[in-house]
Amino acid sequence: MPDGSKADGAGPPARETEVRGNVATILERYQQLHPRSAALHAEALRFFPNGVTHDIRYLVPFPIYVERAAGSRKWDVDGHEIIDYVMGHGALLLGHAHPEVTRAVAEQLEKGTHYGACHELEIRWAEWVQRLVPSAQVVRFTGSGTEATMMAVRLARAFTGRQKLVRFNGHFHGWNDSVVGFSLTGGATPQAVGIPVAALQNQVLVPQHDTEALRRALEEHNDVAAVIIEPTGASYGTVPLEPAFLAEVRGLTEKTGALLIFDEVVTGFRVAPGGAQALFGVLPDITCLAKVLAGGLTGGAVVGRHEVLSLLDFRDDEWNLKRRIPHPGTFNANPLSAAAGSTCLSLIADGRPQEQAAGVCRRLCQGMNAIMRRAGVPGCAYGFSSMFHITMGYEVPPPEDGFLWRWEGRPGPTVPGMSRERLEPLKRGMLNRGVDLMRNGGLVSAVHSEQDMEATLAAFEETLADMRREGLV
Repeated sequence: MPDGSKADGAGPPARETEVRGNVATILERYQQLHPRSAALHAEALRFFPNGVTHDIRYLVPFPIYVERAAGSRKWDVDGHEIIDYVMGHGALLLGHAHPEVTRAVAEQLEKGTHYGACHELEIRWAEWVQRLVPSAQVVRFTGSGTEATMMAVRLARAFTGRQKLVRFNGHFHGWNDSVVGFSLTGGATPQAVGIPVAALQNQVLVPQHDTEALRRALEEHNDVAAVIIEPTGASYGTVPLEPAFLAEVRGLTEKTGALLIFDEVVTGFRVAPGGAQALFGVLPDITCLAKVLAGGLTGGAVVGRHEVLSLLDFRDDEWNLKRRIPHPGTFNANPLSAAAGSTCLSLIADGRPQEQAAGVCRRLCQGMNAIMRRAGVPGCAYGFSSMFHITMGYEVPPPEDGFLWRWEGRPGPTVPGMSRERLEPLKRGMLNRGVDLMRNGGLVSAVHSEQDMEATLAAFEETLADMRREGLV
């Protein structure tokens, strides 16, 4: 174990408390605490744009480098023990290196990593998906969540014979051309360059919760193939969504013949064993899954109505040529992912891991709100299930019961987030004290403990004090 770490994971991670003294800034302390990460980042700049391999890992002046992880913790190359709320970008509901998942992968590793053939584990994996997800009449595995949304949109277009896709402001569905191209505020400025004009013309963007805008979009565009939505709100609930709105969307799509796609890449198996659709009782035509689905390994899936996914079937030559959707994919239902995924889903099927994670997440947000009130820092922490977000620097009403928040109408359809000038110091400050957030929040696992929560709250209070001293809040 690195110096200062604890074998049993109890209590706050030990940190170098005297490095900063009374004068060093958050940034200076970060640089002093992480020299090995800085050196590796300098090397990575030779190979990767900005030295990173994922946008969310980008951090000025450099990100941390991690060498191992277990449970709710990970250890960086400078020997620091860190409470992790990135959790594999949401894939690790059971925490890092869960022993049963790890054992299943190790056993499969000895048997082979890629057969280029069908195997029994893919059946067992699909069996768990179908058992848990209410709308999963048929399952098709993909390599990632982005691949899942690509396939879902193509299926909808082929099934309906229509072209347009209706999306909601700020909802994230991966980075393929069909689902990106506008700013998060709903303007006409492309979010990313390199997207064909035709792709933008086949997208219709409407505000979340605006039933009339959705109705107009479906009526004015008679060629809408599908409506795609994150069922807990934009960017895994950063802008929370009222569950009643899902029923309205379902009714409008059924009335107009458009398909309804739920993007449950983050929420699937996390907010409930059957995902948001099971929790809210609204069933889509197609669901996109990933993250928890594969137990921490690579994998995604499209599930839904048999008549829709039957477009993947092989039939006669004329059908195969004119109607069938081809779907290759080197790592579809990879044996290692199937081993991890089927084991993970068997362990979360009873809902207890979700309840444990959600309980810690609720108390974490309530504690953060109490700290911000005591410190006189405007903003709040809020969340849903085991997902939480922090907004800071804006005068906003507190969330209901210190956790659940309904934003619609106050202050508007979008959340006043956090500026980069506050977001990066918060991230660095929390890392200085042994906590890793994912952007302005994070995802709680079933193995985060009360001790983890208490250590996180202590780190948050100390980081806020540092930010106030530097005039950042």
